[in-house]
Amino acid sequence: MFISFEGLDGSGKTTIITKLVNKIEKEYPRLKYILTREPGGKNVPEAEKLREIILHPETNISDISEALLYSASRRMHLEKVIWPALENNILVLCDRYVDSFYAYQGFARNLGLDYVRKMTELVIDGTMPDITIFFNISPEKSKERREKNRLIVDRLEKEQNVFHEKVYHGYLELVREEPQRFITVDASLTANEVFEIVWTELNKHPKFQEYIQKYA
Repeated sequence: MFISFEGLDGSGKTTIITKLVNKIEKEYPRLKYILTREPGGKNVPEAEKLREIILHPETNISDISEALLYSASRRMHLEKVIWPALENNILVLCDRYVDSFYAYQGFARNLGLDYVRKMTELVIDGTMPDITIFFNISPEKSKERREKNRLIVDRLEKEQNVFHEKVYHGYLELVREEPQRFITVDASLTANEVFEIVWTELNKHPKFQEYIQKYA
């Protein structure tokens, strides 16, 4: 099973993912899982090097070059982490995946959703998450949290407000297109409140229930 987590920077998703991993270990101690992220990937140094280039504040590349770096990183991630895990029925928990690419590069960079989807189809060979949890937070609240909590700001976080607004509306469009795949959570709530909603909704999801019955 493949679960991805999406949302604006400052949505709190990384905090909730940590809570979720702790809960899974407690409730389903026999369940095998892997926690990974994009851009980059767990134990994929080549993809992590591309992450450093993409996010470094001083990187100066065209939007298409940026998209190609993301795509190369994703392919490495799939080959070395996601596909081997899925082949062995290991639960994949991924902090960002293609929806981030669509929202940031397709919508906010104005490359177009069709363009980035065609690029992605060449990379992922149809591998999409079974469930995507979207942490819904307004661009204004996202900015407030980022300014309060971040000591180091990456290249994307430094973008103007209009960029993050485009990302947000891109996410909303993606959720509208595939409501059956997304669990949308109000991320303006406290971390504990958000986690309880995520845990409840995840355990109600038929695909997750089926997976747990088989492998936990």
